[in-house]
Amino acid sequence: MGHTRWADEHHAYRARLRAETGRDAFEYDDDIRRGRAQRRVHQKMDPRGVGVRESRDSDAHPASRAVGVLFDVTGSMQSVPRILQENLPRLMGLLLRKGYLDDPQILVGAIGDATCDAAPLQVGQFESGIEIEEDLGRLFLEGGGGGHITESYELALYFMARHSSLDCYEKRGQRSHLFVIGDEVPYPAVKRREVARHVGDRLQADIHVEELLAELKRTYEVYFVLPRMTSHWNNGTVLRRWAQLLGQNVLRLEEPAGICELIASTIGLDEGKVDLDDVTDHLREYGATAPVAQAVGNALAARH
Repeated sequence: MGHTRWADEHHAYRARLRAETGRDAFEYDDDIRRGRAQRRVHQKMDPRGVGVRESRDSDAHPASRAVGVLFDVTGSMQSVPRILQENLPRLMGLLLRKGYLDDPQILVGAIGDATCDAAPLQVGQFESGIEIEEDLGRLFLEGGGGGHITESYELALYFMARHSSLDCYEKRGQRSHLFVIGDEVPYPAVKRREVARHVGDRLQADIHVEELLAELKRTYEVYFVLPRMTSHWNNGTVLRRWAQLLGQNVLRLEEPAGICELIASTIGLDEGKVDLDDVTDHLREYGATAPVAQAVGNALAARH
């Protein structure tokens, strides 16, 4: 996948068309809520039976680099994918025009709770053009989750570890970037029965999340982003657990509107394409507000 090119004009045209027709950017979610579709994962976002999601080189993208963005869509977190959808031009502008990544291919997905939700895992394709927005539009923003501080992040991590195939790693030894955006913690282990039900794999035993992350980190630099939009913003249990799992790759974002800017700037820093002192200037150049630029700068400074 990922053979097309990003163009801001395509994004703007689709926004105008939605305004004229009254359609929601998250059309599948809107169809479910209006009773036009069943409460389940969209066929094209369903991980069950998927061999791999591929990020491949092509004539258009000879040096592809994969980027995964997985959203917790339980509770109030269900609004975060809308922020990404609205600000895709800023994300792609920073990656492409500032040269943070020459040939980014972005996969979007959603995380719920496999113990109670209808759609606990949704995973799109790695894409380079307006298809990124199309996959966002296929997400079911369920808003469920259980009555605790755990969601099925580990199920999503399992899928990315064992069901993605990346030319950047397989051909060039370059790790990809994976962002998990949420406000709770994973279950202690990915459960074999949940993997069988939602992915289709038959495991011999459950896999502890630490073991799973060790496997995933061979191909991905993994980040957890905690936006300031829920009561868990200052939850010590959440922060400590993710710090145990990911170390400095836990990013607290004071301004949720800066999700796209944080993703792009984190990649730029890790790729050595921007210095921390220059991050806010780059963001303001591409239209970020002062609060967003400051919040992203604070999040990255705290990491370093």
